[in-house]
Amino acid sequence: MKKVLVLGCCGAGKSTFSKKLHSILKLKLIHLDKYYHKPNWLEPEKEEWEKVLKQILRRKSFIMDGTYVESLDERIKKSDTIIYLDYSLIKCFFRVIKRVLIDFGKKRSDMAPGCKEEFDLEFLWWVLTFNNKFRKEIIQKLNSVKNKKNVSIFKTDKHADKFLAQISGS
Repeated sequence: MKKVLVLGCCGAGKSTFSKKLHSILKLKLIHLDKYYHKPNWLEPEKEEWEKVLKQILRRKSFIMDGTYVESLDERIKKSDTIIYLDYSLIKCFFRVIKRVLIDFGKKRSDMAPGCKEEFDLEFLWWVLTFNNKFRKEIIQKLNSVKNKKNVSIFKTDKHADKFLAQISGS
């Protein structure tokens, strides 16, 4: 595992999982949200984002936390391991609500400078519709590379934690 993608819906625990994986593998941890967003959650122009992403993907190793479906093909191609936290929308939604309540007005370590946790109905709707919009596509992409890449799909925290325990022992 030298180039690892960690995917999942917002609230699945990608950043938490990635931090744990980083403590085991000691690879550069890249939270894509920190690179994508500008202050106040502004989004970059497509060409600007593609340039930033290409620079990140040139690294010899990384743990990359972030789903960003529109760039998933390119990131899968450059990775050797893909981990998908395939959790229920209810679990993800409640985790996001909890995060907003606990961290409201704060900048978390996985967020871009100038971006603070806020209550955003559009974002909550994104979380509630994520699996319907993207799950099937993500699974298809992972199935298409599972014979060439290390692909792990976890449905529960227990399974994800078991994986982390196994690799920390190896």
